[in-house]
Amino acid sequence: MSPVLAGVLQMLALMAALALAHAPLGTYMARVYSSPRHLRVEKWIYKGIGADPDTGMGWTAYLRGVLAFSFAGVLFLYLLQRLQGVLPGSLGFASIDPDQAFNTAASFVANTNWQSYAGEQAMGHVVQTAGLAVQNFVSAAVGIAVAVALVRGFARSRTGELGNFWADLVRGVVRVLVPLAAVGAVVLVACGVIQNFSGIHEVGQFLNEHSTGGSQQWNGGAVASQEVIKELGTNGGGYFNANSAHPFENPTPFTNLFEIFLILLIPVAITRTFGVMVGSVRQGYAILATMAAIWAGFVALMMWTEFSHHGPALQAAGGAMEGKELRFGIGGSSLFAVSTTLTSTGAVDSFHSSFTGLGGGIAMLGMMLGEIAPGGVGSGLYGMLIMAVVAVFIAGLMVGRTPEYLGKKIGGREIKFAACYILVTPTLVLAFTAAAMALPTPGASMTNTGAHGFSEILYAYTSASNNNGSAFAGLDADTQWFNTTLGLAMLLGRFLPMVFVLALAGSLAGQQPVPATAGTLRTEKPLFTGLLVGAILIITGLTYFPALALGPLAEGLAA
Repeated sequence: MSPVLAGVLQMLALMAALALAHAPLGTYMARVYSSPRHLRVEKWIYKGIGADPDTGMGWTAYLRGVLAFSFAGVLFLYLLQRLQGVLPGSLGFASIDPDQAFNTAASFVANTNWQSYAGEQAMGHVVQTAGLAVQNFVSAAVGIAVAVALVRGFARSRTGELGNFWADLVRGVVRVLVPLAAVGAVVLVACGVIQNFSGIHEVGQFLNEHSTGGSQQWNGGAVASQEVIKELGTNGGGYFNANSAHPFENPTPFTNLFEIFLILLIPVAITRTFGVMVGSVRQGYAILATMAAIWAGFVALMMWTEFSHHGPALQAAGGAMEGKELRFGIGGSSLFAVSTTLTSTGAVDSFHSSFTGLGGGIAMLGMMLGEIAPGGVGSGLYGMLIMAVVAVFIAGLMVGRTPEYLGKKIGGREIKFAACYILVTPTLVLAFTAAAMALPTPGASMTNTGAHGFSEILYAYTSASNNNGSAFAGLDADTQWFNTTLGLAMLLGRFLPMVFVLALAGSLAGQQPVPATAGTLRTEKPLFTGLLVGAILIITGLTYFPALALGPLAEGLAA
């Protein structure tokens, strides 16, 4: 079988699996977030944290809950890392330095999982499981909760209440993430991913004409349980420095495809949740079609760039194999790269810095879209709905009608919230990139010069500000400058957009629904899907094209 055909068949198998899971999981999640009942274990949690799950919250109260919980998470994870040296199960590792501890705490709470350290050489069992793995669950649940609050804003009328943050958070963890992760972890363990609490093993090397012997140190760890939620919650932080390229995390082509399935599962299914909660599953299908069209287009472009045979080395290898694992090949690596950058996952099974110039640019552009195709858990849906609001507004301007979406008028207040949401991440990306390139110290972290060196910096801030977490591996990011500025970019890129999402939700929930008329734009039709895809690509292109032209485009066209 040719490598190209193998890649296409993997893509089709993945799409079939997602299609089968979409309706059952999405409908189940709609019931989870609409049910008036509380499970016994949930009641225990509410009692423990002193929350009343039946109290309705306006958008400001909901936001206060999000920010308070997340701030507590940053503080706890920071202190856990700073105290690692005196904790049991530290495997002899020292406490983490202050700047790196801040960066890691911000990263995992913001659902980014940017890592400027090698996990197997820095983090013990306690930090990995009680700190990082726990944040993988709760940060994902926070994103889903904010998305559900926005959906309620569209579904409800003449009310200021968006639900209860604490109830949404707990239900997301207890009823959605934990059950799915338990099943997924069993599958990964059965396929060879390790799961233990063993220490560091000294392993001898074979002595032959290429090696003088010696030994290596290998860590054990609760890898499968963290691997599954890092993908399922679109987190992305690896137990090992090589992330999902490491055979202890991702040993076979099947586990590779299964991990891609986990990455896309909730972002795809939540479009069904949206359709059920607003009373029109066709609206959910329109959003899903937009996401699928962009994702499929990016996969096709990535495979084309990586399979293109330019030069004798690539012809001999059958494509651009540098930085890719032979067991996954170009097809599996391209699928993973596109899926991880079009969501907020950031996990990698190959190294994006070694992709072709245009291939690295495609991965970067996927993040620049706002990671909405299908995006992170929760964040992908609310990002796409923000873009839908903008597309409806543009359509209204073209025909001279007051724009409406799902029966709600999109006026000046609503479009200002949407515009502020869209402007946050480009401002962070371009401002921090400009500062890093202008100052002398950050430039010393670049392994490469020229267009590729600029791409390393641009990719880092694009990844951090969009809460992705992947990197161009040539950048030495473990410095005070990058630990601090990337940490700030991750926190601002995560929580500033949530402010505008919840403000928009509150504004929509307070409106009286507008009945549809003959002039109302049918947002469940293919025409609107095409308009939405066009709006996303044009807005992103106008914003980022000059920066892309200096980096990946310049490198790709010069190759």
